[in-house]
Amino acid sequence: MSKDNIVTINGQQYDAKTGLPIAGAPADTHTKRPTPAGSIHTSLQRSKTLIRRVTKKPSPISNHRPKHPGQTMDIARSSKVARFAPQPVIVAPTAVTSRDLPVAAHPLLSRVNKTQVKRSAPAVASKSSQDIKNEAITAALAKPPVKTARKRFYNRHPRAITIIVASIIVALVGGYLTYVNMPGLSVRVAAAQAGINATYPQYVPDGYSLNGPVTFSDNQVTINFVANTGTSKFTIKQAKSSWDSTAVLNDIVIPKSGQQYITNQEQGLTIYTYSGDAAWVNGGILYTIDGNAPLSGDQIRQIATSM
Repeated sequence: MSKDNIVTINGQQYDAKTGLPIAGAPADTHTKRPTPAGSIHTSLQRSKTLIRRVTKKPSPISNHRPKHPGQTMDIARSSKVARFAPQPVIVAPTAVTSRDLPVAAHPLLSRVNKTQVKRSAPAVASKSSQDIKNEAITAALAKPPVKTARKRFYNRHPRAITIIVASIIVALVGGYLTYVNMPGLSVRVAAAQAGINATYPQYVPDGYSLNGPVTFSDNQVTINFVANTGTSKFTIKQAKSSWDSTAVLNDIVIPKSGQQYITNQEQGLTIYTYSGDAAWVNGGILYTIDGNAPLSGDQIRQIATSM
């Protein structure tokens, strides 16, 4: 083994390549004695401080490492591998460009310019009062006339119209009721004048109506009915009497009809009919029906019971 490959440490020889001690090599028993510090610092030494004005600035240490075979990270990716995350897209920031503001005029300068413009503007000729009046008249004549809607009488006097309409309705209703009850009213007036309790029949045969006013005399009231078509008529007379049904039969019915009469009992009344005429007594009043009207026995009974 050559001496270049042997390293001696503390008297022991070691192989410089393997670092193993060499067996059988004699140990160096010679030890170096320590040198006292006083012998070293007895002489002056030159200053080792760097002079910045003369020395150069050290160049920065580059972190670039040379690529060696087998240490590169540029590995080709297989199309079958799908676990790799997508590479982010880095967008380069856009440069913000600042715009210069326009030059603003000073407020005092703006006021001065406005004042000069007003002074330099030509003065507008003022209009006279006559011109203004003529313009107003012309504008008024140019507009079409607006027709104002006249208020109706009802809108002006609603209360008066309401009273008038109500009065007309009351008058019509009163007139109708008076027309309907006129025969009864006439009989009551005549009865009061005659001094008896006469009444108007509630049943009147169809085709007949009251003919003329109700007449009265001493203790007697007469009501005349006439046919609406034709000359048939009949008269109902009511007179105060103290007779009974037998007296009526003997004094009126038999003398006029002989034995040709019919006796009917209806609601406590004894009614004698003969040749279209009839007679009966009720409450001290003698009722008789005379005329040429062909009244049936049923119609006569209804007249008698309705009075």
